Amino acid sequence: MEITTFETKVVDVIQRTRDIKSFRFAQTKKVDFKAGQFFFVTIKINGEEKTKHFSFSNSPTENNFYEFTKRITDSEYSQGLNKLKIGDWARLRMPMGKFTFNGEFPKIAFLSGGIGITPIRSICKFVADRKLPTDIILLYGSRSEDNIAFKDDFDKMQQLNKNIRVVHTLSSFSDNWRGRTGHINGEMIKEEIKDFAQRIFYICGPPPMVESLVGILKDSLAVKEANIKIENFTGY
Repeated sequence: MEITTFETKVVDVIQRTRDIKSFRFAQTKKVDFKAGQFFFVTIKINGEEKTKHFSFSNSPTENNFYEFTKRITDSEYSQGLNKLKIGDWARLRMPMGKFTFNGEFPKIAFLSGGIGITPIRSICKFVADRKLPTDIILLYGSRSEDNIAFKDDFDKMQQLNKNIRVVHTLSSFSDNWRGRTGHINGEMIKEEIKDFAQRIFYICGPPPMVESLVGILKDSLAVKEANIKIENFTGY
């Protein structure tokens, strides 16, 4: 897949949660990418060009823009993003990455936390839009209910495609929360993904979470390393 670099502009900024935003860019150059891949984004901060990489949060089926989604932090780059407005300049370089899915496995499971959900949103949207028969279970850990990114999107995907099941678990929750609580662990995986031995696992989140979950799958659940795909999300 050829790597392409091109200039573009911001066409939309979407507030997903209190501190998570999606940034959409015009397709000034049409680039084919796979669900789950990433791209480099260069913006100007105080007149200087700064570059970071982000996973696509849109699917190839949503093909009139490129989008990534990020939790806004106090870092210089993050604050630069936070000031972006419609019409602002950017340079994109894409596509890259092997954390992808194109319908090649009959059963997959996603384990994710926080903003690590972005490439998984891309893949699930692709599966839902293409009406693929793939059986998907997603375990998604968030801090609190109002911190769940793309909750409405995942609700709609489950309605569109009955083969997609999403299980939310919260580390901080209120009395009216009826879903799962606590961090994703071996017991939760066994309870929610009873046929885990038959699935390909995709894990995406902060490096300590990814490392922990890989250890649980391999050591406690005897999942083969060949059946585990990972993507580490470092914050900036």
